[in-house]
Amino acid sequence: MKKKILLVIGMAALLITGAQASQEQLAQSIRDAHIETTRTAEQLKSTLIALNALTKQTKGDLRPAYTNFCAEISRTEAAAATTRTRVQWMASDGRKYFKDWQDTVNGISNESLKKQSLKRLNKVQAGFDKVEAQLVQANSKFAPFLSDLTDIQKSLAADVTAGGVKAIKGTVSSANWDHQFVTRAINSALNEMGKLQKALSSDAQ
Repeated sequence: MKKKILLVIGMAALLITGAQASQEQLAQSIRDAHIETTRTAEQLKSTLIALNALTKQTKGDLRPAYTNFCAEISRTEAAAATTRTRVQWMASDGRKYFKDWQDTVNGISNESLKKQSLKRLNKVQAGFDKVEAQLVQANSKFAPFLSDLTDIQKSLAADVTAGGVKAIKGTVSSANWDHQFVTRAINSALNEMGKLQKALSSDAQ
């Protein structure tokens, strides 16, 4: 009987320890995803600035401005790839965290406390689901926008001339207009991540 009690206590301790570790891991993943998403948004802005500088150049060699734009495109693609990886890690850590939390709640004997704990779990999980949904929406705006910028790069690759730049100006104008919608989607995702960070913080509120 004594061994059975010790086994139960040991299992409970493992669940609690696992839940705590998962909470810290998910909180860190969200912080990392927030940082990388912000960095990608800023890099995208830099790419558009470089493109606008190219289209506004009225004298001198256009090649350096085009080369700078190409470099910014490469940096944006690299930043986007890192952000995707961070978001994937966050999703994986989220699944583990909520499973561990659910297991811990299942082990609570006091029905009133169990009900309140489950309510809290569901609320935080809903926040996490909202973050994922906002990130999907942001990506749906970001991916085609970056694709358009890459197409502009390709269009100019063999035609870095005044005529070539003039030919892309309509697309560049549309890109500047579309950028505000991309930024809005990314900011919404960042806002939801900020809320979730606060919900998972061990700091006293």
